[in-house]
Formats: sequence, structure tokens, C-alpha cells
Amino acid sequence: MHRRSAHERQPQHPYPQPHAQARPAPQATAPAPPFNAPAARRLRAALGMEPVHVAHGLRSSYGLPYVTPDLVAAWERGALSPTGPELTALAGVLWCSAGELISSPRTLREHRMARGIAPEDVARAVGLELSSYLRMEETGEWRGTDRQATALATVLDLTLPELTTVTGRETKLGELLRGAVTTRWQAHVRPVAKLLALDRQLLEDVLQELHTDYQGLMTATLTWANGTAATDSGDAGRDFLDGIVDHFWSLVRRTAPY
Repeated sequence: MHRRSAHERQPQHPYPQPHAQARPAPQATAPAPPFNAPAARRLRAALGMEPVHVAHGLRSSYGLPYVTPDLVAAWERGALSPTGPELTALAGVLWCSAGELISSPRTLREHRMARGIAPEDVARAVGLELSSYLRMEETGEWRGTDRQATALATVLDLTLPELTTVTGRETKLGELLRGAVTTRWQAHVRPVAKLLALDRQLLEDVLQELHTDYQGLMTATLTWANGTAATDSGDAGRDFLDGIVDHFWSLVRRTAPY
């Protein structure tokens, strides 16, 4: 009796199975940047391309065999976000910079990707070992010196608010500002100046105005004689304190553009 070989006993499929080109599992150490889905859709349309054309380009030119038109459409709807490598490849297909596909970068990695700069170049410009710099990107904890922070701002073209955020000083700034408006603002000029290296006179003017705005808000809401006065005052005060960092930068911009 004839025996079939082991190979012959395997079921034969004339077409690839759905799982054959499954999307690789995302890497935990490489979170997806904030994707600007409307921009991706707009850029594709401007080139006269359809999702099928984008998917083909990602498969044939960038070695992403699992990308389908449906996946591209899901990115453009905002249902899914491309990973960092996928976003870089998508920018290549759409003839744009990665920054045009990222919305409001906030982290160190997002700012670097938005400007299309390799981590090696940033590390070299800042004066850090590549492994140390990458660790800072992954953890979100800046451990460089003030001089290195200044170099970082230069290479990534960061504004002072952006630099404050990516170096992890925004939380401390918020604490100092809340203390300045709820107590004596004069006592907080020096620590804020040390944190941000801003002109002392500028900070005095801004902190005094913040303090006046907050105290005026609290006084105005407490003048209502009905039973909702305390609640209104508390809500208004919390809203002001929650957005105090934004209030601060708005006053800095108005007083002395940086």
C-alpha cells in the first residue's frame, strides 16, 4: 500500500491564510505617537491616492507586508494609530515629514519624531550616550544638566513651554504657581526663576498678575448672596488652578515674547 509523505499529508491551501500577514504585536517600549488622522487623509487626497495605493506603497517600498487598505482607512478614521516605524513609513509614502502626521507632540520622543531627527543625532548634539538618551525617551524622565537641556531645546527647536514639559518640570511649575496665587506671590519668584531661568522682573510682573486674577475671581464669586456662592467660588477656583500653567505662559507671551 502506497504511503503519502508527511509533506503530502499536510492540507494544501491555494491562497495565503488571513493570519499569514498578521500585523506584528506592538512593542511595549515604543508607544505610538499622537497621530493626526485628518492630516493623513488630507495629504493622501492631495496626492490623488486611495488607501489601496498607500497600502501598496507601505508593502512594496517599506517592507510592511501586513498593511491593507482597511488598515490605512482605520488610521485615517482614528480607529487605530500607526506605530512609530509605521508612521515614518507612511510619511515616506505621502511625501511629507513625520511631524506633519503627529498632532501636538508633548513627549521627548514625539518632538524628535515630529522633526524627523534620529536619536543618535539628538544624543550627539546634547552630549549624551545614546543608551542614556534613549532611556530618557522611554521613561519620560529627563536627567540631563541645564546645559544639556539648552542644547536639547536648540536641536529640537523647542519653545520654553515645550522644553519645560519634555524635561519634566511642568508639574513642579504648576505646584509653584498654585502656591503663588493662593499665598504670597513674592515668595515664589525666586524658585520659579531658578526652575525656568526667566528674567526676575518679568516673573514678578506675571506672578503678581496671576495672583491678582485669582484673588479677584474668588472675591467676585463670593459676593453673590444666594446659596450657590460657595459652590460657584469653589468651581471657578479649581478651574483656574487646573489651567494655571497655561495662564502663566499666556501672560509670559503677552509680557515678553520668548
